[in-house]
Amino acid sequence: MNPRVSSVTPNRDLTLYLRFTNGEEGVFDCSPFFEHGVFSELRDPEYFIRASIEGGTVVWPNEQDICPDTLYEDSVKLQKTNA
Repeated sequence: MNPRVSSVTPNRDLTLYLRFTNGEEGVFDCSPFFEHGVFSELRDPEYFIRASIEGGTVVWPNEQDICPDTLYEDSVKLQKTNA
């Protein structure tokens, strides 16, 4: 089983900055979903930034969600720097 989402920061460019339960961080581009019915509402930046975490995945107020496995597998992982 893939890690789940532990925190999300929605960005105005319609990407999600994600932190996963294994400590990894990544950026997920939501734009490919916008053409699929219920997800078209996510095109609105004011609505998009209302993303939150529920049950280890990202959700929006009108019950849109993205599979946590998709979020993990398709996010661009960020490299940690040693400061």
